Amino acid sequence: MTESPVLLNKHEVERLLSYDDLISRLESVMGKFSKRDSSEIIQPVRSVVPIQQHNGFLGVMPAYLAAEGILSTKVVSFYQRAEGSSLPSTQATVLLFHPEHGNVIAIMDGEAITAKRTAAVSAISAKLFSPAFSEVLCILGSGQQARSHYDVLTKLFKFKEVRVWSRRKEMAQRFVNDLQGPVTVCGSVKEAVVGADVIVTATGASQPLLFGEWVKPGAHVAAVGACRPDWREMDDVLMREAVVYVDSREGATTESGDIILSGVEVFAELGEIINGTFPAQREKTTVFKSLGMGIQDAVSAKLVLEKWKKEH
Repeated sequence: MTESPVLLNKHEVERLLSYDDLISRLESVMGKFSKRDSSEIIQPVRSVVPIQQHNGFLGVMPAYLAAEGILSTKVVSFYQRAEGSSLPSTQATVLLFHPEHGNVIAIMDGEAITAKRTAAVSAISAKLFSPAFSEVLCILGSGQQARSHYDVLTKLFKFKEVRVWSRRKEMAQRFVNDLQGPVTVCGSVKEAVVGADVIVTATGASQPLLFGEWVKPGAHVAAVGACRPDWREMDDVLMREAVVYVDSREGATTESGDIILSGVEVFAELGEIINGTFPAQREKTTVFKSLGMGIQDAVSAKLVLEKWKKEH
């Protein structure tokens, strides 16, 4: 007789998932992924079902990590909402299975996992690629990803200035009002970006809004929006002038409009930099194009379940 699965809501997942533990686990699993040992990690590219009449997509992201004993899948919906909509653009649930028996052992909120693991991976990219003296952080977007990126990047780095831009200024202002530190709301993308050392793009854009002519030479861009092959956040100038890194080559060449439509070559995966097989060219302008991976959700969910079990 199998036990009932553990059910964990968004508040519980957020409370249990700390960046300190998460970053080291993500570095480890992404390094293993980039070694391409299929007996160690199995992770197909995300399956996506278009829901055209409602401007939405349903994605399924399975992963099996044999050595860690983790079998999981995330089911995520992402919708292009009408302006003024109060609904989140993404909603997600993560399922953890018993690898030996196949039964579900935990069901947990996937939004909190997605927000935190995405920001943690961006923070790893910033550790590797951002200029040695990074003083200005720019965040484009004001949703959940913008918040998680603000939290982890200001925790790990000592920025002197933080700027935020959002398509709707009142949303940017609301975002800033919820934060602890001083943040400037900018009236345009250009105003937010010029002179910034680290730039996060966490928008719902399907057309480029970040242009290479505005980006300071040597800056680092962590791009987490535009997860479809015909969507973009960055223009050709930026993509072609930067050294481009990704989480997964297969994912990037299948799903990223920024990479597919600009025709750029991917220099390396983040895991290849972690493994030391490719160099981190932090003296150059760098772009880390993040699409998210099932293995990132898997290790995050396992960490949440471990912490919950310790408490109970």
